[in-house]
Amino acid sequence: MQLNVGINDIKNGTNIMDVKVPDILRQRVKSNLPWIDDLFNGGFIRTTTTLFTGTPGAGKTTLMLQLANALTGAGHTVMFNTAEESLYQIKMVVERLRLQKGFVAGQDSEMEKLIKHADEIDAEFLMIDSLQCMNDGKYGQHTNTKTPSRCLEMVTNWAKERQKCAFVIGQVGKSGQFKGEMALKHMVDAHMHLCLDVQEKSDTYGLRLLELQKYRFGPGGKTFVLDMRERGLREFNGRSTVIE
Repeated sequence: MQLNVGINDIKNGTNIMDVKVPDILRQRVKSNLPWIDDLFNGGFIRTTTTLFTGTPGAGKTTLMLQLANALTGAGHTVMFNTAEESLYQIKMVVERLRLQKGFVAGQDSEMEKLIKHADEIDAEFLMIDSLQCMNDGKYGQHTNTKTPSRCLEMVTNWAKERQKCAFVIGQVGKSGQFKGEMALKHMVDAHMHLCLDVQEKSDTYGLRLLELQKYRFGPGGKTFVLDMRERGLREFNGRSTVIE
């Protein structure tokens, strides 16, 4: 997959010391959620596609809604696309969390339509809930085991070619194991995982653990401890910034 950032192709035989990195890839976009920005080493790098997994009930959708709201408040155009729940359900969650900035809402299940709508509003961030609900249209209304891979490739290409960021929620089983081909994890730039600590003897029992398990633009392996409150997830025993 070629990274298209609007520069000429690098010729074969070029010494790495002669390669100039585009300025856009050196810029980090902050979300106004300090613990998310810290997780991604100071903010998001444009062209990044993040696969977001988590155990059932851990708060994946809640976290994405909070992030979408925060990014909108920071002046960015965000499209949150739900193919799992209705927009009415999403709106009720937004009301429960008392989010104030909002985001552009979508409910496409076909990838081509979703990308078209994201381009129409010039979305800087695209959030998809979830990958397993999307269809690339190769077999019409039917899907197969390769559909998620094709859909994720379309998302990744969109982010790379347009210098955007994408977050794609991936489903897991009841045990927390990822449901899908392992190749999906290799296709993305980052893999973020959220789980509820159910080990009674653990110091973080009952809390959420958010880990950046993979990151191509910096060190991975960072873990943040989060607490689920009435208004959503907050960093536990740390900053408690509330994004209205």
